[in-house]
Amino acid sequence: MGMTKVAIVQKAPVFLDKEKSIELAVTSVKEAAAMDSDLVVFTEAFIPGYPAWVWRLRPGGDWNLSEELYKRLFDNSVNMESDDLLPLYEAAREHAVTIVCGIEERDSKLSRSTLYNTLVVIGADGSLLNKHRKLMPTNPERMVWGFGDASGLRVVETPAGRIGALPCWENYMPLARYALYSQGVEIYIAPTYDSGDGWIGSLQHIAREGRCWVLGCGNLMRASDIPDDLPGKSQLYPDPEEWVNPGDSVVIAPGGEIVAGPLRKESGILYFDLDRGKIDSARRVFDVAGHYSRPDIFQLHVNTRPQSSVEFDN
Repeated sequence: MGMTKVAIVQKAPVFLDKEKSIELAVTSVKEAAAMDSDLVVFTEAFIPGYPAWVWRLRPGGDWNLSEELYKRLFDNSVNMESDDLLPLYEAAREHAVTIVCGIEERDSKLSRSTLYNTLVVIGADGSLLNKHRKLMPTNPERMVWGFGDASGLRVVETPAGRIGALPCWENYMPLARYALYSQGVEIYIAPTYDSGDGWIGSLQHIAREGRCWVLGCGNLMRASDIPDDLPGKSQLYPDPEEWVNPGDSVVIAPGGEIVAGPLRKESGILYFDLDRGKIDSARRVFDVAGHYSRPDIFQLHVNTRPQSSVEFDN
């Protein structure tokens, strides 16, 4: 199958600043390309940053603060119909790398107001290969994001290998995982706000279950990374030295062995040369979507119709 050099970018974005976060992403792609990387991965909602405040606001008690924070997030969200991500497309083409990046996406088809937690896969030729909106925002995340669909729940062929990605707790959804397994995923990417040994253990299980390479790309954030003019900062993040999220990016081999990372409480890029040839030998014993699947007993139907395919009667 060949070798793939992966670069997992674990850096704090320029929080709630779309243009500067994109600039940081482009600079990081250049840095990774200088190390001969084939695949560059950014975390969940990297552009312009994960709305971590949803885990600290008081339900019903911080309504005005929530509205102020949401407006700043909305104003810095990505419109996929615009040229917002053009610098990232150009970086992928210039350096001939495949990019996976989490963004805050503003709906541009229906209401034009809903935000989605979205992952984009950009090909080494600078084209958009896939866009996947998070199916089920986790708990208070529903204050911010709408529900995605399965139109982007797919694996794409790239020079770096067959890539599939699920953000955060979608990786706890067995049927979503199986949708990727059944498409022959080789490099399974899990950008997330989650962290810790329990999360890493779940990624190890996915590597054992899917017999694929698993890349965990974590959010990195200290309170000092949050701009001082953020509404409610002194209330929500009073300690500037607090690690709001330690990152914990990691590379896990087919079968579950941790081979790189976790990168914890550290800003940087985690590199690893992975051998996609190890997948076939791992699946000889257990192939969850192949000889172990029992399609005569179990079947999975996925509705891949996009939300935007709305029909109106004349």
